[in-house]
Amino acid sequence: MDFNKKYTPQTWPDHPEQVTLEGKNKFLGFWLFLGGETVLFASLFATYLALKNKGPSGMTFSTDTLFELPLVFVMTMLLLTSSLTSVYAMYHMKNHNFRGMQTWLAITVLLGLAFLCLEIYEFNHYVHLGFTYGQSAFSSSFFTLVGTHGLHVVIGLGWIILLMLRNAKRGFSLYNAPKYYTASLYWHFIDVVWVFIFTVVYLMGVVG
Repeated sequence: MDFNKKYTPQTWPDHPEQVTLEGKNKFLGFWLFLGGETVLFASLFATYLALKNKGPSGMTFSTDTLFELPLVFVMTMLLLTSSLTSVYAMYHMKNHNFRGMQTWLAITVLLGLAFLCLEIYEFNHYVHLGFTYGQSAFSSSFFTLVGTHGLHVVIGLGWIILLMLRNAKRGFSLYNAPKYYTASLYWHFIDVVWVFIFTVVYLMGVVG
């Protein structure tokens, strides 16, 4: 397979991410990787649920008084919108529109950065209230779960940015198409995990 072959929109494959054997192997390997990530987050969710509202006697922090749903709702909308923009990016990839793909990925990155800024603000707010990592078992499990997700957001943003910069002048090829596609899948996974965090940690914590 000639990775350097020049393609036109008419000759570009319908599924460029799986045309080559290397692309298929990356696709399979990535799903196995996501399986491991799913186990990791399942463990963190289970730990959080077991330790929710648990701490030293006299602890004043609890989910129904600590969390601020309006802020978290805005964060959720930012991340869900970024998932949609990454879908648009992959649509342009499959239609051999490199500039369109790069544009939508840039929008995805901006939305992800906005989410991170709000998450940092949220953590800083909790720390000023005295709800720190070592304050209780509850706080430790909360910061570990949400912080691990935040780390994954940072990794996802770094991955997308590096792909955009590395291939800015190269354009499309059957070599980099699978890389863009797996980065998009990773971003969707991060978004799905956040939906569970929003529901289990914040929504159920305040409303439930």
